[in-house]
Amino acid sequence: MTVTLHAPPPSDLTPAEIARWVRVPTTIAVDLVLGAGQIDTAIRPLRPAGLQPKLFGQAFTVRCEAPDFGAVLHALDVIERGQVLVIDAGGHCDTAMIGDILGGHLRNKGVAGLICDGAIRDAGTLGGWDDFPVFSRWITPRGPISAERGAVNLPVVIGGCLVAPGDLVIGDDDGLVALSPQAVRTFIAGAEAKLTREAELISALASGKSAADVFGLEVAIRS
Repeated sequence: MTVTLHAPPPSDLTPAEIARWVRVPTTIAVDLVLGAGQIDTAIRPLRPAGLQPKLFGQAFTVRCEAPDFGAVLHALDVIERGQVLVIDAGGHCDTAMIGDILGGHLRNKGVAGLICDGAIRDAGTLGGWDDFPVFSRWITPRGPISAERGAVNLPVVIGGCLVAPGDLVIGDDDGLVALSPQAVRTFIAGAEAKLTREAELISALASGKSAADVFGLEVAIRS
């Protein structure tokens, strides 16, 4: 069996549509889509909270048949700057699909980061880069044993969430969310309104107003 390399689908999103989401955190995005695009929170960033660079870009997907990582190797030559490598390894915990050599190559190409629903290795190096966000379900020292199978550029399931090539992926300290082109267009106005509303809440609380007034609470019953 050999790796299947599918032709990349044409992007269904314009740069302007994508750019409007760059300020939106995962908390707002997940609230708006009611969790539909949320990726399993067990897939975590390598860097500590507060030091994790934001992951933001369109998904470039691969499906691996771990412990085989052939699809990842084939992706190296065709993934483009600004894309996010999204690896579906079926949650496999025993074998790393990527480490510092391949991760470093992606970083040098200007890839926006990577997500692995499976395992990575060389966590100290990958986690030491403050300009290349890495999210993974597992860490293991064991490397892959073959490079003969898998597929590139097809819809995959990552942490229970369907991710298609070209979907917008956002990741930060709180987790990951994948937005289809339709979701990107449908929810951006709500996301921007929620950003404005949150800024207003912060300002109102800082001004000394009570939480009851700020949030429009009913009068509590005192006992």
